[in-house]
Amino acid sequence: MSRLLQAWYRPESWTRLFSPLAWMFCGIATSRRRRLQAEYQGKPFAVPLVVVGNIAVGGTGKTPLLIGLVRQLRAEGIAPGIVSRGYGGTAGATPLVVHSDSAVEACGDEALLIARETACPTVVCSDRRAAVQHLLASFAVDVILSDDGMQHYRLHRDMEIAVVDARRGLGNGLCLPAGPLREPPSRLLEVDAVVINGTAPAGGFSSLAELGTPESTVFEMTLRPLRFTHLASGEQVACDAWALARNVHAVAGIGNPARFRDTLVQLGLAPQLHAFADHHRFSSRDLAFDDDLPIIMTAKDAVKCESWADARCWRLDVEADIDPILAKNIVNLIN
Repeated sequence: MSRLLQAWYRPESWTRLFSPLAWMFCGIATSRRRRLQAEYQGKPFAVPLVVVGNIAVGGTGKTPLLIGLVRQLRAEGIAPGIVSRGYGGTAGATPLVVHSDSAVEACGDEALLIARETACPTVVCSDRRAAVQHLLASFAVDVILSDDGMQHYRLHRDMEIAVVDARRGLGNGLCLPAGPLREPPSRLLEVDAVVINGTAPAGGFSSLAELGTPESTVFEMTLRPLRFTHLASGEQVACDAWALARNVHAVAGIGNPARFRDTLVQLGLAPQLHAFADHHRFSSRDLAFDDDLPIIMTAKDAVKCESWADARCWRLDVEADIDPILAKNIVNLIN
């Protein structure tokens, strides 16, 4: 983690040196949002569209949330479709339908993971409007969920869900580059739901209360570890039945690698964290450690490594426990 990123989530006074740039960034972001919303908001698609995103850089848990919401919606008899930017992939401005066997180099890691975990129609494109239009032309769906896209204001949205990491919160509450925010904290007052991922430390995250966010729009989510899955063989081991070495390599190319390490610690392991940039394209050289200890990675990273992973490699499967009322609110958009 860079010194600047660390400072954003600590009371470091030196980051305020960037405050003039942050005010400029915030003003430009707000002006852009108002201009694009005036043009596109109010031009709905044939089915409701729900954006699942965040206002802070770094991982907040939006992908597990989206997967969990899709499962709850399908249990209600709803047919969801999914659109994504396809970060880390090469699809670009041409809409691409993602299948379980799609090349991760083309569609990106998150989109491939989502398509596999949900078995729902999934389309990636740098132009999310084009992705939505392609999805609607190709599949019969009742609702569309956008993986990320909170700041993609060319999308009319019928519901906005913002995800916040409980431990990190909103950092120092400042916009880029003085802080981690893409938009000012007050933006959370305008979304339909704020999902808090995890539990804040004592005396920790209180930004929502300070903002005056209505309690009725705040939901809790926890990521529950399910099992370890061996990448080469598919063998599955329950978390409480792990009998291999306690010392492991934890490999994470996600927005918040420390959260993955902390999860492994909570499971009784002693991980050595190897943090990579979000959406990092792994090669065998990245895992060339000087020992034979097990290597445990996130499911998002595993889709990029499974074709060449050796016998040391495992992934940790997790599931989001979500207040069912949130999915009910989405169902109400349809009915």
